[in-house]
Amino acid sequence: MIRSDPDAVRPPQVRFLVDGEMVTAPAGEPLATALAAAGYLGLRRSPRAQAPRGAFCFMGVCQECAIHVDGVLRQACMMPVRDGMIVELRGVP
Repeated sequence: MIRSDPDAVRPPQVRFLVDGEMVTAPAGEPLATALAAAGYLGLRRSPRAQAPRGAFCFMGVCQECAIHVDGVLRQACMMPVRDGMIVELRGVP
């Protein structure tokens, strides 16, 4: 049986932009997780076949979730969500 702890403290929700769309997520949650929860599963395209690629290892090893955050290429699985960040998925190689 799964039980929730009524005394658990949940982090506050923050807002950030993904390709111009406002998204909310718990502060500090890994960006790759927040994007998946918001329905953004394809984060970039493979260089050769242009196939959609998404988060894979969730521990910073594979580079599959490399996206632009505030204009800098970052691994979404290693990036904590914070208020006001700007995420760009379009045009990512």
